[in-house]
Amino acid sequence: MSAIKELEKIVLDIYESCGYKASEVQLVPSSRPDLGEYQLNDAMKFAKVYHKSPIVIANEITEKLKENDIFANINIAGAGFINISLSDKFLIGFLNNISKNVKDNIDLLPKRKIVIDYGGANAAKALHVGHLRSANIGEAVNRLAKILGYETISDVHLGDSGLQSGIVIQEMKLRYPELICFKEDYNGEDFNIPITSSDLSIIYPEGSKKTKENEELLEEARDIAFQIQKGHIGYNILWKKIIELSLVDIKKTYDRLNAKFDLWEGELDSFKYIPELMEQFEDVGVLRTSEGAKVIDIKVDTDTSEMPPVIVKKSNGAYMYSSTDLATIVGRMKRFNPDEIWYFTDMRQSLYFEQVFRGARKGKIVNADTILEFCGFGTMNGTDGKPFKTRSGEVLSLSDLIELVKSESLKRINRNIVDNNSLDQTAEILGIGALKYADLLPFRGTDYIFDPVKFSDFEGKTGPYLAYSTVRIKSLLNKAASEGITYNTYKDIKNNSDKEILLTLLELPNVLRKGLINKSLNEIADYTYKLTSTYNKFYSENKILIEENKDLQQSWLVISKVVYDTNLMLLDIMGIECPEKM
Repeated sequence: MSAIKELEKIVLDIYESCGYKASEVQLVPSSRPDLGEYQLNDAMKFAKVYHKSPIVIANEITEKLKENDIFANINIAGAGFINISLSDKFLIGFLNNISKNVKDNIDLLPKRKIVIDYGGANAAKALHVGHLRSANIGEAVNRLAKILGYETISDVHLGDSGLQSGIVIQEMKLRYPELICFKEDYNGEDFNIPITSSDLSIIYPEGSKKTKENEELLEEARDIAFQIQKGHIGYNILWKKIIELSLVDIKKTYDRLNAKFDLWEGELDSFKYIPELMEQFEDVGVLRTSEGAKVIDIKVDTDTSEMPPVIVKKSNGAYMYSSTDLATIVGRMKRFNPDEIWYFTDMRQSLYFEQVFRGARKGKIVNADTILEFCGFGTMNGTDGKPFKTRSGEVLSLSDLIELVKSESLKRINRNIVDNNSLDQTAEILGIGALKYADLLPFRGTDYIFDPVKFSDFEGKTGPYLAYSTVRIKSLLNKAASEGITYNTYKDIKNNSDKEILLTLLELPNVLRKGLINKSLNEIADYTYKLTSTYNKFYSENKILIEENKDLQQSWLVISKVVYDTNLMLLDIMGIECPEKM
């Protein structure tokens, strides 16, 4: 149990000893630090329940608080706001307790199994800037859930079915009609495809352009996509080879973003569960026929806007994205039986996922207590406020965006510190960190503007600032070690900058918990900046390595080590690395 949770339990027990029941207590940092470090507002809540004056209740509680030497400077403000501070003895003990392992400053949550669906790359297409947020936010939430004790299964959920498969195969037929897989008597023998992964970046766009200009080609592409669903041997083998080829570049880009997946599955993997899905829907009796299509009505009386039915099967027998998403849920329940499934995708898909979730519940393909949660995110825009595009007006590829930020980072590296052999790797680490931190800083549901120059700066609220500060603490600790300076125990709070760091560290468990509840890293990103800035103020005020008071020097080095370890942990949750030097 974390120190802040222990404090909150002590306050809760004091409430109960005074005759007041509360489900929980949350110690919130005071907005009036001149009155106290924390403020308790519960006397006002109790007054309404117990029909007593809040000032009377506040006086009863403060008398009990004063009996515990953990608390100091206890006072009442206004109509019953209780202000408290923490004793130096408690804060010193807290830091020493977490100095060996900063994960002792984390409250583990009850075990739950979560499937997390993020990534969403489309096979045979280059990843573009729109794919950043799902991979980045999803990966960070996945890491956060793990560190708080959840079991997670992450799935990239590739877009490997639908019209794009027909477009790509059709373009391949036009370019390479002699391929054996296109012959009518093809029996499944192996063959090599005459393209590279770079060719795919041309094949889909050109094929897409042709289908937009020619209705006959569009219908042919649709038919090919349908034939793939039905199991056409030649098309399926070719399409699987194309998927494997495209995955090489997709995996490279996700690796650069430090996005990892337990499952590299997609829509095609769900087709084996479609017969089971349809049988379940028939057994439950939720399917009806509408103009030849099979649909599920999901509208309820409380809906205030239109809620279209879920189309499970088209009149021509083809399956929709909703079909594959529902079949995917069937597979996930069968294989993993998760407590929850979280989906990280664009905010504009909220209605679609509401339809899918309602269909899943109405068709009873999930347990009654299984949580299905849509975690939508806003758009990343350029400095003009519009989605990132190339000069020719096309959507910017994700790899090009990474290179853009990497080049900005390269300009700022101190070449007197970083040798030429490490320049590219250091710029890569800093560029990725700049991109990821800027993306996690706003609440996930909001749009935001990404300025490559601003967010690559070593000053301000940026990834490189956090990396630079963390590397500097590491350098300090290494110098102390090289000079034979040992430090094991934090002994005394010397000044306010020490105490500010300790109070900030106390906040960590609540910040992490709130991040997981909201499925957003914005408060954790803010907190990491706050802790780092607070430490930097402390660092500038104290000459640690030349301090003559050895007890004080040891205490300062213990603080430095705890902040360093905490920063590394928080940066790792965000999927951000630190270079050796910068």
